[in-house]
Amino acid sequence: LGGFTAAQADELRRAIGFTRSPERLEGMKTKLREALLRNAVSAAATESILQSLASFALYGFPESHALSFALLAYASVWMKVHRPAAFYAALLNNQPMGFYRPATLVQDAKRHGLRVLPVCVARSGARCQVEEGAVIRLGLNSLKGLRERSRERILAARPFESSRDLFARVPLAADERRVLAAAGALHALSSNRREALWQAEAAWGPDDLFARGDQAETSPLPAMNAGERLLADFTHTAMTVGPHPMKLCRPHLSPKIWSAERLAEARPGQRVQVAGTIICRQRPGTAKGICFVTMEDETGLTNAIVRPELYERERLTLSLEPAVIITGKVQRSEGVVHVMAERIAALPDLPNGGSHDWH
Repeated sequence: LGGFTAAQADELRRAIGFTRSPERLEGMKTKLREALLRNAVSAAATESILQSLASFALYGFPESHALSFALLAYASVWMKVHRPAAFYAALLNNQPMGFYRPATLVQDAKRHGLRVLPVCVARSGARCQVEEGAVIRLGLNSLKGLRERSRERILAARPFESSRDLFARVPLAADERRVLAAAGALHALSSNRREALWQAEAAWGPDDLFARGDQAETSPLPAMNAGERLLADFTHTAMTVGPHPMKLCRPHLSPKIWSAERLAEARPGQRVQVAGTIICRQRPGTAKGICFVTMEDETGLTNAIVRPELYERERLTLSLEPAVIITGKVQRSEGVVHVMAERIAALPDLPNGGSHDWH
């Protein structure tokens, strides 16, 4: 249409495929616009062609890449259907990667019938592994702050008779002992996490606090409650194999707030309230300022669409809060349910595994 030479056409092809240089693409669009108008292509057709090229530049990639991605997608789906435990264990062992963080992967695995067990100094390997057909055990590599050399020493020194035995035979830094204790990794050797933390401090050596009797072994502190265990899990592993944070929060929420699972019953156009931890934010350049938010609760995922004006008003809430309550109308498209957001409010003090933000 533009009468380009082979060299000019190849230059355009490279500009379309090289999205990291907007200036290069804009320069070629200008040349093409002038060429199309010289060849009597209508202004409307010219703008349509240029828009198509710009859209392709944002999303298109070579056929060989497309085929490779298709193979990966097929293999991943096959693994998830036929070998789910191995599939999730492999994803957890190769973080950071992919679209979802470990906290979301663990919850999705549980919703698909798998049992995920916590880190344990007596049972865990260095990496996440399949213990039985539908049982996954988190690896020592899940603990933030436990050094690789320390993991190797723990595995080489097993079995242990007690926490004191572990701390006596495996040289660990004070912060590493605390991570093991607070994350529940010493559960096989201690009755609860607070007792394990007490024993981790006693391993420093005798002092006034631990000098008498069995005080070095038995903690006078109460065991952690569910909320404290949840916070410790996210602090030291960025995930939990226990209840989803929203499950603990649900009894304190208004009964008007819908769960992700129940949202499937909503009518198109019905106004609802949904709540969850934010696991993904997307604001692609071609979406004209619209932000797509994915939230997670104890039953599944909820997709919300945030228009530009609402996004600008609630930018800080969406960007900084780990969990939110969104009010809006239900939309259905090809079997997918979305909530068109009208109001957004923070749901404070709720830990999560973080989010992937694609802008």
